[in-house]
Amino acid sequence: MTPREPKPAAPVWTVEFDDRARRELRKLAAETQKMILRYLRERIAGSPDPREFGKPLRMNLAGLWRYRVGDYRLICRIEDNRFVVLVLKVGHRREVYED
Repeated sequence: MTPREPKPAAPVWTVEFDDRARRELRKLAAETQKMILRYLRERIAGSPDPREFGKPLRMNLAGLWRYRVGDYRLICRIEDNRFVVLVLKVGHRREVYED
């Protein structure tokens, strides 16, 4: 790459909600909803790599990622082929891992 060539653009990640996660988010207090949506918009969607903020889950949730937002957790699937972070579950840290 010569100095005059622009750098390749980093992929733009988008955040999508599963129907279940959307319903769970709506049940939360308005301030909590804003906090979670702000986190997703500012950190995850604007990041070149959404894995830098999350943590991989293990055991029966292997392959999924967890994001911490205050006392709440977001369980997500990162779809590299579409550059999408799919939110599967939203809940308080005490309850979110139960099924």
